[in-house]
Amino acid sequence: MRGAEADGSAPRQQCATLRVPMDHADPRGPEISLALSRIPAENPQARRGALFLVPGGPGGSSLGDPSGKGRKLPQEVRDRYDLIGFAPRGIAPSTSVGCGLEHGDLAPSKLRPWPAPDGSVDENMATARRTADACARNGGELIRHLSTAANVRDLDRVRAALGERRISVWGVSYGTYVGAVYAQKFPHRTDRVVLDSNDDPDPTRVARGWLAAYEQGVEDVFPHFAAWASAPGNPDRVAETASEVRPAFLRLAARLDREPIPWPGANPEELNGNVLRQTMLDSLYQPGRYPTLAKLMLAARHGTVPPAPAAPPEPAVQNVTAVSAGTICNDVAWPTSPAVYEKGVAESRAKHPLTAGMPRNALLCAAWPHPPREAPVRITDRGPSNVLLVQNERDVATPLGGALKLREALGRRAVMVTVDSTGHGAYLAHGNECGDRTVSRFLATGERPGRDLYCR
Repeated sequence: MRGAEADGSAPRQQCATLRVPMDHADPRGPEISLALSRIPAENPQARRGALFLVPGGPGGSSLGDPSGKGRKLPQEVRDRYDLIGFAPRGIAPSTSVGCGLEHGDLAPSKLRPWPAPDGSVDENMATARRTADACARNGGELIRHLSTAANVRDLDRVRAALGERRISVWGVSYGTYVGAVYAQKFPHRTDRVVLDSNDDPDPTRVARGWLAAYEQGVEDVFPHFAAWASAPGNPDRVAETASEVRPAFLRLAARLDREPIPWPGANPEELNGNVLRQTMLDSLYQPGRYPTLAKLMLAARHGTVPPAPAAPPEPAVQNVTAVSAGTICNDVAWPTSPAVYEKGVAESRAKHPLTAGMPRNALLCAAWPHPPREAPVRITDRGPSNVLLVQNERDVATPLGGALKLREALGRRAVMVTVDSTGHGAYLAHGNECGDRTVSRFLATGERPGRDLYCR
């Protein structure tokens, strides 16, 4: 890799590209490019190897992470590892892909499959067919070669290109699944593996199971929001007591189902019940986002709206959406029958009214035209005992229950650190000294706790 000269005392991030086969089963076929970044180990004499920062998503990128979150790593870790970031296949500036979706189909409340107010999934199935058709029509050959298996093989190509016999991994969210699959397929290419905010590895469901996990994730985190939103002195207080916040939210969502409020500049240009529910889901990712939901609830009670939320550039949303869709739909086949989703939505709405059936509903994978090229990998306890899981106790996107499933699958290979924190992302994210120290010590020295650990 070629990079700029050092800037003061901080190493400059270096950038490069690597050519890899579009189809790893046909190495002589068309190639695509992967964009890579690196910050070298800060103490060459202490260097142990390369630490790959594996992003979430699918559709995330860690290209900026070596000089971003990598700078949060303690000195003892930065001394020992080259920090490696990359834009996974399909994500710009790697060879990119898009589906050319209609503007309305890029609305956050449309990308999540929220049912109609009466629980109907008819519109969701129509959206699935329309968006899947667009991806098949506009995604080119590359969209058929997006998958976790392809990402894992790309990862090993990068390892080989860097001349590393083994690599260490810090995978977050979807990156925990990529990291676990890499450790399963290439066990002796792994050095130290940190999996942070962990996905359930059930190979029969994969992303369909991750969507369903929002039911429990919201139930785990909403009480924390309710306590904050009812605290005396909070300028965004929505209720006098925590017990009143949940029914207040449900009443407001039901009212907005019946009587949406115009919202110029937003997508869609109205505040309806599902837009409120999507705002709730987004806000529960981090406590720092709680005011967004509270302010929206307070405004909607009076029939008003705050300024329309800023949206990322549409080309970037098109790109991320296409990579996410291609990966999750190519990983495992989803049911195609509306009856499956009707039944799941009805059951979910009855048990988990906050999420209104969305976690059991149909994404565009229900109409995806391409069958999976290979079966998902089953994670097992076969391989070196070099994995450390770190997990917040309250996480809306990757709840503790799913992390425990991955812990169980890995068996003797892993130790798990559960952190008494709220939010998505555990290591170096919430100031939990016990959890951060444990992970940093493992990366720097290889020392893990002798058994699973709970950090208050």
